Amino acid sequence: MGVLTPRTRTSGTRALQRAVGVLTITGMCLVTTPPAFADSGYDNPEFHLDSSSECEFGGNNIASTPWSLQRIILDQLREKATGKDVTVAVIDTGVDNSNKQLAGQMAPGGKDFVGSTDGTTDLEGHGTKVAGIIAAKPWPGTGFSGIAPGAKIMPLRYTGSGNKEKPGNSDTMVAAINHAVDQGADIINISSDTEDNKDPERLRAAIKNAVDAGKLVIAASGNDGAKTKPQKTYPASYDGVVAVAASDRNDERAFFSQWGDFVDIAAPGVGMVSTVPKGGQCSDDGTSFAAPYVAGVAALMMDRYPNWTAKQIIARMQETAERPTAKPDEYVGWGVVDPLAALSDSTEPGETPKLAAPQQAGASQVTPMEVTMGETDAERDRRIAIYVLGAGLLLVFVAGGSGIAVRDWRRKKSSSGLQ
Repeated sequence: MGVLTPRTRTSGTRALQRAVGVLTITGMCLVTTPPAFADSGYDNPEFHLDSSSECEFGGNNIASTPWSLQRIILDQLREKATGKDVTVAVIDTGVDNSNKQLAGQMAPGGKDFVGSTDGTTDLEGHGTKVAGIIAAKPWPGTGFSGIAPGAKIMPLRYTGSGNKEKPGNSDTMVAAINHAVDQGADIINISSDTEDNKDPERLRAAIKNAVDAGKLVIAASGNDGAKTKPQKTYPASYDGVVAVAASDRNDERAFFSQWGDFVDIAAPGVGMVSTVPKGGQCSDDGTSFAAPYVAGVAALMMDRYPNWTAKQIIARMQETAERPTAKPDEYVGWGVVDPLAALSDSTEPGETPKLAAPQQAGASQVTPMEVTMGETDAERDRRIAIYVLGAGLLLVFVAGGSGIAVRDWRRKKSSSGLQ
């Protein structure tokens, strides 16, 4: 998979153009197709889902509160914790801290493994989105902020697309993981995987070293879930790594989310609003953005329960996740993370989750606000396409009916001798 690339936002007519495209496909095939996937070179990092949404770096903020935040009550959540004194290493395309919501949120120790910066260069925008979901500060004029705005981000740029830079690979990922451990990061977030699901021994060893050092390692499960057979991805599939799937607004697995017995937990990953380089915000889809949601919740828990181990943190998060059955499954693991529930039980957990009764939405005795955010780009395109299709069918019926009426009138006129 190639690295995600920014796209320029144009006028509202683009939505209509996309809708017409949807209508054309619908009319010709009567089916919809998943997003196209691109292949990258050997051992390059993969992000797997190239969102169809357009994004302008340095653009505007989105005023409304994203649905992924509306499902919880932020005021109550932040009364319990903000992620203070917790450092999250973001191993990604870099983090551009010129965005006002990320300014001042960087921790010491940032590094660039493919260039010569301190990790705060991000040409693709992927890492800046990941960091924003974790720790973006609240800002006037927008309902978006990070899950743990009190946490700090250690930007570790292990891949990039600059003209004078080498592409990232498992070697630079390994170097970034080892650096995060050496620099004292509490949580390590990796929102990509290896080319063709390769399992290099050096990467396995680096992950084991991080887990043995007590670090909480979180990785995206991958975005090839539309395939009929499950397949493992790395580093998400390694022992000790929290593999995060993407859920939708119904707390079900997003269609693209990679599935398998290695999935540990799920989090919102559809229509995810976050920060972008040079300022502003965009929305995107993918397990890449579900993983930092879990990382943000983990940062809150480390703030609230400083004496718990990384294994205890994730065990409690899994035990309190929203799920339809007592046992975990291969689609969402132990369920969709419930931040308030995870922070509402101070009894010390074990280091492995215990089976319990199904945890349904609202079981934490906190009623989330009604989700009122507008539709996503994809939903808008489908709605417009339906309108256009309906209008087209109506015109066909009207034209057909008018033709029949004219024909009958001419017959009557001819039979009566009228000219």
